[in-house]
Amino acid sequence: MSVGAALRSAVVDFYGQSWRLFLLNAALSAVVVPVAVGGLWVPALWGLLVLAGPLAAALLHCAVVVVRTEELAIREAIVGLRLHWRRGLALGVVVAAGTALGVHAISFYAGRGALVLAVLGVYLLLAFVAFQLVLWPLAVVETGVPARRVLGDAARALLARPLQALALTLALAVVNAAGLAAAVLPFLTLTIAYSALAVARFALPPTLEAQD
Repeated sequence: MSVGAALRSAVVDFYGQSWRLFLLNAALSAVVVPVAVGGLWVPALWGLLVLAGPLAAALLHCAVVVVRTEELAIREAIVGLRLHWRRGLALGVVVAAGTALGVHAISFYAGRGALVLAVLGVYLLLAFVAFQLVLWPLAVVETGVPARRVLGDAARALLARPLQALALTLALAVVNAAGLAAAVLPFLTLTIAYSALAVARFALPPTLEAQD
């Protein structure tokens, strides 16, 4: 599915399951936001963000259920957490490590006037995030499939549509930034779940989407 179609479909998906996704978004935010804010005073707390990985995987599981069936029950969050907590934790570690490394590299080179390398770091970090947006839905759908094969499938999917994946990454960054700017509440209750739906719509093969 194209980026525009994925974003539009996610709006319809969210509207149809709004109160359930509202609760799931709020539950994830309740874990992430206090840790992220607390890390501003005690940076070591940021290491706890990896614990959000299983919750994010459960949210992606729910997004996949919506894409496949156009229906969602709250119990699917528990099912998703039970099925994907190990993979979600591993992916959470990868995201945290990759993001920290990317931010450190950009700051390091920018602080030493190596702007070309700093800009390269920005591009590599964007590519890393785009890869995660493709990887997470596939990791949820391909449960039981070896991690190496899932990574290969995600890499092929990204290489098949690199510019579209980058466009989706930037679009969702804008959506979530707008949620933060709008008194934070939309980010806490809406935009993360919306992003999960858009990512699922974009990344999943058409045969796995709900049929009319």
